[in-house]
Amino acid sequence: MGMWIGRNRKARVTYGFDEIALVPGEVTINPNEVDISFTIPRKDGSGIKLKIPIIASAMDGVTDVRFCTEMGKLGGLGVINLEGVQTRYANPAEVLDQVVKADKDEVTALLQKIYTEPIKEELIAKRVQELKKANVLAAVSSIPQRAERFGAIAQEAGADVYVVQSTVSTVRHISSEYKSLDLAAFCKAMSIPVIVGNAVTYDVTIALMGCGVAGVLIGVGPGAACTSRGVLGLGVPQVTATVDCAAARDAYYKRSGRFVPIITDGGMSKGGDVCKAFACGSDAVMIGSAFARAKEAPGKGNHWGMATPHANLPRGTRIKVGVTGSLKQILFGPAAVDDGSQNLVGAITTCMGNVGAANIREFQETEIIIAPSIKTEGKLFQTIQNVGMGTK
Repeated sequence: MGMWIGRNRKARVTYGFDEIALVPGEVTINPNEVDISFTIPRKDGSGIKLKIPIIASAMDGVTDVRFCTEMGKLGGLGVINLEGVQTRYANPAEVLDQVVKADKDEVTALLQKIYTEPIKEELIAKRVQELKKANVLAAVSSIPQRAERFGAIAQEAGADVYVVQSTVSTVRHISSEYKSLDLAAFCKAMSIPVIVGNAVTYDVTIALMGCGVAGVLIGVGPGAACTSRGVLGLGVPQVTATVDCAAARDAYYKRSGRFVPIITDGGMSKGGDVCKAFACGSDAVMIGSAFARAKEAPGKGNHWGMATPHANLPRGTRIKVGVTGSLKQILFGPAAVDDGSQNLVGAITTCMGNVGAANIREFQETEIIIAPSIKTEGKLFQTIQNVGMGTK
């Protein structure tokens, strides 16, 4: 497999969302009659069922208690970053306002300064309790090094889901500077589902699933605000990453009898991207930049990645995406824009109806073609006028 890129060295050809298209089915279904629900498995065999298979990224410009409350009421799930401003500051709105107003040449330094403020453990419990008081699911996130401590606090406060997230996740992590997380032991100790990410390869996904996780996040560097691919040179385009990891999920299920969902994370700003992720094998998607445009998002139309404030090697940048509508509009419409960034749920159900898929598992069997001209064919006027599919 692969092509020669030089003497004695081969490389695989991989694909992103813009390079493929989905083929309509031989049977079509009423979009109002398809099932798009998503279940996060629990240890006891039951599950946390979401009406829509969409999770909001744990990024400070995207999620806070207000946003996650609205997301939960609409049937999805929002995740709060336990290492962000929500747990470093009692009044995070003041800090976020500084980020929004900062000059572009100063914002990276400001973010680095803001995130040097120590995390206050009492705020971890407070944010979880605020979500539970709002009668929605409480999902929170941290890096592996802080998962044991923060996981225990969050679980005791009533959290429903814990996400362990890093740029690249593996079961075997070598370090002489700090204690590595024993993922299998952590999952065993936690009574709530643990989702882990991020991964992009078959072998790593199977290894992570073997530790007892309830889901694996797929994607390294595709986020709108992430610069890891430029700074580190790391990443696998999301189509190939999702297909490879979906194969790992199916192989693990066949071997163990335990179904562990995969969640494509990042690189999806339009409904078409989301639909392609499901067709490639994803069970749910995690989205950031599309939700940063919501009126409820704390970034007020600005978005920055989780690795942006790194003290020595920032791998993200603040981007302005603007505020285009409410979270309800972005999820369910009616769309006020023509670029596919609103009514994401409508895009999913309509696409499923057109390919003849009654549920997400059937959607994953959709025929896919390599079609690099899919976004430009016949779209000259849209491109020239910067509207619809020609929007930059």
